[in-house]
Amino acid sequence: MPKNKGKGGKNRKRGKNEAGDEKRELVFKEDGQEYAQVLRMLGNVRCESMCIDGTKRLSHIHGKMHKVLIAAGDNILVGLRDYQDDKADVILKYMPDEARLLKAYGELPENIRLNEGIIGGLDDEEDGAGDDYIKFEDEDIDKI
Repeated sequence: MPKNKGKGGKNRKRGKNEAGDEKRELVFKEDGQEYAQVLRMLGNVRCESMCIDGTKRLSHIHGKMHKVLIAAGDNILVGLRDYQDDKADVILKYMPDEARLLKAYGELPENIRLNEGIIGGLDDEEDGAGDDYIKFEDEDIDKI
C-alpha cells in the first residue's frame, strides 16, 4: 500500500486559489472597446449583445473568460473588431456593484437596466402577442 505523502485529496487542491470577496479595480473602456449588455447566450462560447452605441453584435467569449459565468442581462466590456463591425470579443464581465458605479460615473446611459435580464424595450411586448405561457381557467382543470 502506498504511503500518503500529500495533505489531502483533489477537493482540497481545487479550493486553494479562491479569491471570492476580493475587490478589483474598476475598468473603463478604451479605444476600440465598448460597453454592452448580453441579450442571450447562444452556446459555443458566443452570445448576442447590445452595445451602448445601439449596435447588436455577436460576441465571442475568449479562453480566459470561459470560467466566468455570463448570463442574459449581464453588463460586459467588449473589444470591437476593425474588420467585422457586427462581431466583438468579450473582455470583461462587470459585477452588479461595478455596473452601478459605471452608471454613477456617467459611463453607462441612464435608461439602461443593470443586470436584470433582457434589456429595455425587448420584454415589453404589445397586448401579450408573444406569450410563452398557457393560461388555464378553473373549468379547464376540471375537465382533465
